[in-house]
Amino acid sequence: MPVDVLAADATIGTPALNIAIFGAFVLVTLVITFRASRNNKSAADYYAAGRNISGTQNGLAIAGDYLSAASFLGIAGAIAVYGYDGFLYSIGFLVAWLVALLLVAELMRNTARFTMADVLAFRMRQGPVRTAAAISTLAVSLFYLLAQMSGAGGLVTLLLGVTGEAAQALVVVLVGALMIIYVLVGGMRGTTWVQIIKASLLIAGALVMTLWVLGEFGFNLSSLLGGAQANAVEGRDVLAPGAQYGATSTSKLDFVSLGLALVLGTAGLPHVLMRFYTVPTAKDARRSVVWAIWLIGIFYLFSLVIGYGAGALVGAETVLGAPGAVNSAAPLLAFELGGTVLLGIIAGVAFATILAVVAGLTITASASFAHDVYASVIKKGNVPPNGEVRVARITAVVIGAISIGLGILALQAGLNIAFLVALAFAVAASANLPTILYTLFWKRFTTQGALWSMYGGLIACIVLIVFSPVVSGAPVNPATGLSPSLFQDVDFHWFPLNNPGIVSIPLSFFLGWLGTVLSKEKPDLDKTAELEVRSLTGIGAEKAVAH
Repeated sequence: MPVDVLAADATIGTPALNIAIFGAFVLVTLVITFRASRNNKSAADYYAAGRNISGTQNGLAIAGDYLSAASFLGIAGAIAVYGYDGFLYSIGFLVAWLVALLLVAELMRNTARFTMADVLAFRMRQGPVRTAAAISTLAVSLFYLLAQMSGAGGLVTLLLGVTGEAAQALVVVLVGALMIIYVLVGGMRGTTWVQIIKASLLIAGALVMTLWVLGEFGFNLSSLLGGAQANAVEGRDVLAPGAQYGATSTSKLDFVSLGLALVLGTAGLPHVLMRFYTVPTAKDARRSVVWAIWLIGIFYLFSLVIGYGAGALVGAETVLGAPGAVNSAAPLLAFELGGTVLLGIIAGVAFATILAVVAGLTITASASFAHDVYASVIKKGNVPPNGEVRVARITAVVIGAISIGLGILALQAGLNIAFLVALAFAVAASANLPTILYTLFWKRFTTQGALWSMYGGLIACIVLIVFSPVVSGAPVNPATGLSPSLFQDVDFHWFPLNNPGIVSIPLSFFLGWLGTVLSKEKPDLDKTAELEVRSLTGIGAEKAVAH
C-alpha cells in the first residue's frame, strides 16, 4: 500500500475516530484520577497509593508501566524492518524481569518507604547518597520521557494526517499537559489505575491483531514468516540474525552492549522499583512480579507476530517511508487489516500507552526530588504537613516542561523509540544497579563506594552517549534522507557504539568496589545487620511505613 494513499485516506475518516477514542480514554481515566485523589491525604497515599494495591493489580500496573510506546511501536517496527534482530529487544526486556524478581523486588519492598534512595541511603550518609540517587532517577526518567514524548508526536503525524513541526510539537505539549494533570491530581493511586486500564487495553488490542494476522495466513506461522521475507528490504534476511547487528565487528559489539543494558537495566529503573512500594507485603511484591512476567511475556509473543505481520502485509519499505518510520509499523498494520476502525482503536491504545507510562515516570521523578532532596537533604526531615507532596507536584510540572522540550527535539530527529528506551536502560544499569546490589549484598560497602558507583556510572554513560552516533555522525538513512542522529549536519562523535552499556556498566561496578576499598570510612555494622534482617524477612518494614 503506497504511503500517500494511506495518508490521503487517513485525513478523511481516521482523525475524527482517533480523536474520539483517545478522548474517551482520557475522559474515563481523568474521572478515575479525580476519584482516586479523594484518598490522597498523606505522602504515603500520594507516593505509594496507601500501600493497599494487591499483587495482581500491581502486576497489571507494572505491565502497564513497562509496556511503553517502545514495546508496542518501536519493537513491532524493529521486527518488521530487521526481523530476528528486532525481536532481540523483546528478549532482553523480558529476561530482565528474572533479574528483578530474583535479586531486588522483595528486598527493595521490605527496606524502602517511597523511593530507591531509601534503600541506598539506609546504612550510608543520608545527604550525599540521596542527592546522587535523585540525580540518577531524574536522568533515567528524562531519557525514558524523551522516548515517550517522541512516540506521541510521531504517532499523531501518522494517525491524524497532520504534518509540520509545529503540529507535532503541539501534540507533544498536549500529552505533556495531560501527564502533569494525572500526576498532580491522582498521585500514585490514580496513576496505578490508569496503568491497569492501559495494560488491559494494550494486551487485548495486541491479541486481536495477532489473531487477525495469523488468520490472514491460515494460522500458519511459516507462511507468515515467508511473507515477511518476501516483503523485506532487498538483500536483507529477516529470518536470521545479523540484519541490524552483525554486519561489522562494531555492530556485533553494539548488540552485546545493548543486551547488557536491557537485561540489567530493569532492576535499576526507578519507576519500576517504586511500584514495589505500593503493595502491603513482600509476598505481594513477588506475586506482582510473577504476574508482570506472564503478562509482558505474552505481549512480546504478540509483538513478534505483529512485527512480522507488518513486514509481510505492509512491507518494510512502506514502513520506513511512512511518517514516524519504524514506529509506524503497528498502526500501518492495523489500517491494512481493519481499515479506519481498527486503526482508530489501535491509535487510542497507543495514546493510552504513552500517557500511562509518562505519568508513572513523572511521579517517580517528582517523588525522588521531593522525598530525597527537599525533605531529607534540604529540610533534614523537618517538613510541614503536606509540604513534601506540594514540592512533588511543583517538581512534576517542571519535569513535564523539560520532557516536552526534549521530546520535540527527539521527534524531529526521527529516532526509534525502542532505541531511546534502551539508552534509559543503560543509564539505569550503569548508575543504579551496581549500587543497589552492593548495598543489599556487600557488608563492607561504604558511602564513598556508593557515590563513585552512581556518579561514575551516570557520567560515563551520558558522556559516551553524547559522543556516540546517537547524537551526531551517524550515516544518512537512504529511506528518509536524514541521519538518525539527534543533531543533523554535525559530527563530533568518537565513541563507535550506539549503546554504552558494555563500558559504563562494568565501570560502575569497578568504581563501587574501588571507592569502597580506598575509603577510610568504616561501614555501620549495626545498620548493615538491620538492613540484612529487614530486607530478607520484612521485620521492621512496618516501622518504616509508620514513620
